[in-house]
Amino acid sequence: MTLPAFRPCRSLPAVLGLALLALPPLALPPLLPRALAQPAAATIPLPEPQGQTLLLQSADRADYGPLAEQFLTQANLAYCGVASMVMVLNSLAVPAPAAAGYGSYRFWTQDNVFEAAATRAVLSPEVVARQGMTLQELRGLLASHGLQARAIHGDRLSLAQFRLLVRSNLARADDRLLVNYDRKALGQAGGGHISPLAAYNATTDRVLILDVARYRYPSVWVPLVDLWQAIRTNDTASGLSRGVVVVRRI
Repeated sequence: MTLPAFRPCRSLPAVLGLALLALPPLALPPLLPRALAQPAAATIPLPEPQGQTLLLQSADRADYGPLAEQFLTQANLAYCGVASMVMVLNSLAVPAPAAAGYGSYRFWTQDNVFEAAATRAVLSPEVVARQGMTLQELRGLLASHGLQARAIHGDRLSLAQFRLLVRSNLARADDRLLVNYDRKALGQAGGGHISPLAAYNATTDRVLILDVARYRYPSVWVPLVDLWQAIRTNDTASGLSRGVVVVRRI
């Protein structure tokens, strides 16, 4: 997605057996209106029967519940990283400031996430709204909230290393994995984007992206090899490859 005024959000998505039907229901993020963009052929939308079956049959899905509970649509075209960051903070129960309009209730929003001076020292909301953020800027913003955040550029990960990282992260509920990828590598329209990963299906070697641009694409299952290629693309803002940020509470 390239707009004249700023760089894209780069840093700017059967029938179940009786045994599966016995599993407790899973909360799904809001569905994508049918009139909006349709997923590429290689992707499988989460709301479709096949997408839900993949989720039910996935052993590595510990992050799905906490992230789905805190799902957000990015507040503007450049806030994919901000929405992803807020989902991480809320899903990890990081102590939050008061939220405007909610009295004494405290939770993270796409506004109050920038209140701390340490956060604004990394990147201001005005700059993000104009040009998005890079992988390292995303890492710095998360670290400014006291989280352990490690950025790994995609060109430093082999396919086997990426698969191991995805599986190990999504098998446990105390960490999160954000991906900075190029949509075009997944057959989607647009450019650089950031969203959380929520589950991995070993049988099909697919990973679930909870796409925060819900006005454009649904959450989708994509082949892991395609996502690996998408995080290895170059971000022209930083001159480096895109990649992932591993996040956990200290």
